[in-house]
Amino acid sequence: MGIEIPIIVVTSFWLIVGGVIPWFIPKGPNKGIIQTMLVMTAVSCYLFWICTFLAQLNPLIGPEIDNTTLTIMQNQW
Repeated sequence: MGIEIPIIVVTSFWLIVGGVIPWFIPKGPNKGIIQTMLVMTAVSCYLFWICTFLAQLNPLIGPEIDNTTLTIMQNQW
C-alpha cells in the first residue's frame, strides 16, 4: 500500500528530535529542561501523527445511505 515510507521517514525524524538532539544541548542551567521539552515534544507529536495516520487507513465510520437512496442509485447507474 505504500505506507512504509511515510512511517519510516516520520519515525526517524521524531527519533532524531527526541533521541539524538538532546545529547547536543550545550551545558547550562536549563539543559535538563530543554532536553525534557525535546523528548516530550517528540513523543507527543509522534503519537498524535501515528494515531491520525493509522485512523485514516481504516476509517470506522462510513457514509450512511438510506435504502431509498441506494435503490435509486442502483436503478440510475
